[in-house]
Amino acid sequence: MRSSTVAASTGDDLTVTGYRRDDGRLGVRNHLLVLPARGSASLAAARIAATVHGAVAVAHDGKGVAEPEEERISRTLLGFATNPNVGAVLVVGVSAGDAWLADALRTAGQRAAFVALAEHRGTLGAIAAGTPLAERLAKELAGDSRSAGALADVVLGLECGGSDALSGITANPGLGVASDLLLSCGGTSILAETPELIGAEEALARRAISPEVAARVRDAILGFESAIRDLGVDVRGAQPSPGNQAGGLTTIEEKALGSAKKGGKAPVTGVVEFAERVGTPGLYVMDTPGHDIEQMVGMVAGGAQVVAFTTGRGTPTGSPVAPCLKISTSTDLYERLAGDVDLDAGGVLTGAESLDELGARILATIAEVCRGRLTASERQGNREFALSRTRYA
Repeated sequence: MRSSTVAASTGDDLTVTGYRRDDGRLGVRNHLLVLPARGSASLAAARIAATVHGAVAVAHDGKGVAEPEEERISRTLLGFATNPNVGAVLVVGVSAGDAWLADALRTAGQRAAFVALAEHRGTLGAIAAGTPLAERLAKELAGDSRSAGALADVVLGLECGGSDALSGITANPGLGVASDLLLSCGGTSILAETPELIGAEEALARRAISPEVAARVRDAILGFESAIRDLGVDVRGAQPSPGNQAGGLTTIEEKALGSAKKGGKAPVTGVVEFAERVGTPGLYVMDTPGHDIEQMVGMVAGGAQVVAFTTGRGTPTGSPVAPCLKISTSTDLYERLAGDVDLDAGGVLTGAESLDELGARILATIAEVCRGRLTASERQGNREFALSRTRYA
């Protein structure tokens, strides 16, 4: 079903606009990102961003070449900073050696500048030297204009956090319908959070487009469970978390099958590593940890311009560069946390709305967000960021 057919069936405007990048991807936002190459440059990055209109900064605990997983961290930083929602980047380093990150960004086609603390007598000097660089980049971005795009340009991150007993009944399957509609228009979705898929591996593997993809689905999910078991933890016995149990979930399999519903019924096109860019259109499984912020960072680094985030208990989390659309599982939660939630899926419970109608409404709202509508997390400034590691020094 093409987007015009979807729009006709829902009565909603599914047009998309954005900033067309040199590599063909479409940015639905046009952020100036001030990015510390290492954690010790985070303060300088934050101070620079605070003085330049439209700039956003992230803070993290990266250690540069001392990282035990340098390749994973480098892939994350590069992927995040080359997300199509980022129009330009000021890299703030500690020493001249950190310029590799700015160089890599330029090689990838990103507008980038660099400033180092060691070259300007520390943090205050780097702020003074970096602010004019950020202002120049911001001025360049101000000259960019939005152009027409399509749903086929959209990469959607599928996220859930603070699940409850209704997650697998209302919001998650509703988001799954929206994902299927997006894919039918040539778009792409990313299903992440490997720990939340334990117990649903066979259901996902049966939907794989090939035996090789099915094997990768099993390897990612069961491999994670095996690694946890080697540490002496019975993840199936220890889950769901206390918060999920308080929300009414009883087993990890129940939680997993509900979580997997965010991926709808479409075939699984592929499996990608954490922060790896997705390729051809389709539904991808990304191997991420269960931490909400880390998951979103991974999906955004993988190319997601927008994230749809279902919640049954309320999770006020956002992204520095990607709009995060919050969907409540119940009307009660929506009314209690109206400032944090964008859409209410509770009508499915009362019969006021079918899952198909909810999915169409979610997709229409995603399209509206891609045209510039701010989400609740954007309005209130949720810009969480965290690096993901599998081992530590």
